[in-house]
Amino acid sequence: MSNIAASIITIGDELLIGQTIDTNSAWIAQHLNELGIDVLRRVAVGDDRTAIIKALDEEIAVASIVIITGGLGPTADDITKPLLCEYFGGKLVVDEQVLTHLKDIFTKRNRPFLERNMKQAEVPDNCTVLFNKMGTAPGMWFDENDKVIIALPGVPFEMVSIMEVEVLPRFKKRFFSDALLHRSVITAGEGESFIAEKIKDIEEALPAHIKLAYLPGAGMVKLRLTGRAADAAKLAGELDSWQKQFANRLENIVIALEDIPLEEILGRWFVANNATLGMAESCTGGYISHHITQVMGSSAYFKGCIVCYSNDIKEKILGVKKDTIEQYGAVSEQTVTELAQNTLSVLEVDYSFAITGLMSIGGESDRIDVGTVWMAVADKYTVKTKKFWFPYDRPRNKEMAVSMGMLMLWKFINGKL
Repeated sequence: MSNIAASIITIGDELLIGQTIDTNSAWIAQHLNELGIDVLRRVAVGDDRTAIIKALDEEIAVASIVIITGGLGPTADDITKPLLCEYFGGKLVVDEQVLTHLKDIFTKRNRPFLERNMKQAEVPDNCTVLFNKMGTAPGMWFDENDKVIIALPGVPFEMVSIMEVEVLPRFKKRFFSDALLHRSVITAGEGESFIAEKIKDIEEALPAHIKLAYLPGAGMVKLRLTGRAADAAKLAGELDSWQKQFANRLENIVIALEDIPLEEILGRWFVANNATLGMAESCTGGYISHHITQVMGSSAYFKGCIVCYSNDIKEKILGVKKDTIEQYGAVSEQTVTELAQNTLSVLEVDYSFAITGLMSIGGESDRIDVGTVWMAVADKYTVKTKKFWFPYDRPRNKEMAVSMGMLMLWKFINGKL
């Protein structure tokens, strides 16, 4: 089957003035792409009736699928639902399942159920209701002249839930008869250009029904193979073979053959090796530990983090020598080494990770460059340190520190540091 075309419309004045960043479109586009659905356009409009109707007219004319997010709440500026009801010639009716769900939510929150809230149980009678188990506003699916128009709440986690549970499975059944399969090769430590040159001959040999995508991130590049064919078993075998060729060629930088976050890759290693981990974070304020604990079951191996933001805590809790900080500075190889070594005993763990740095002007910016970060990983036998320099703003520098810190830990436990 030829590729299906989709358009995404995001609704909300807050998007146009920059008050809210549109993460919904990126998530939707990525997951449509994984299904082989091409996104033609992404359109943002305000809470304006004329603008929404104009966007609908234009996108329905060119796309087989139109996905709308936003404007489904209970307030006066949430105009999407009544507008769509009118646009498709329906009338609003109360959906009993949604109503029961709403009342249950308000009862559990010990909040009064208002007439305004009752409105959220109303849906157009000519749509398929997409149940929202994560919130109060249901999604809606309209079929119109072989086109599919879907309206979803703008709250990101609610949108994601409805897409994963209700929408994407329907797309697979409705639009595709062939099998669609993916394989991944996750690499770290080399850039996209280097990898592309290294695997050029293999990529050029791929058959027409198998595509390779490069998905670069902080310190990592994900390679995703996507294949489509009538015979699922045969396609799976082909993809496994190509994945193995790419992985063998890039052996020294491959960290996983599944598209899973690095924190989950680390977690699996610690569980498999019955090992424990503790952290000392200064400049990242516990942000790396936050990522580590996003993994379900991380309590089995992650024992804790000491956020040693001030020098007093570095000294009093983690035993860094005052002379070390005075002579070399809080952001130094000597300080991070003591942090990592002492974390082993303070938290009684098998492995430790420590980080100290200067994310923006202040602190020790008179003696070191802003963006300088020292990291250390240790076990009872050895400690490894590494200096980084991140030339971005404070939020981006912290994000880079998270990625490079977890990557450094992965290399250490796998004997590649």
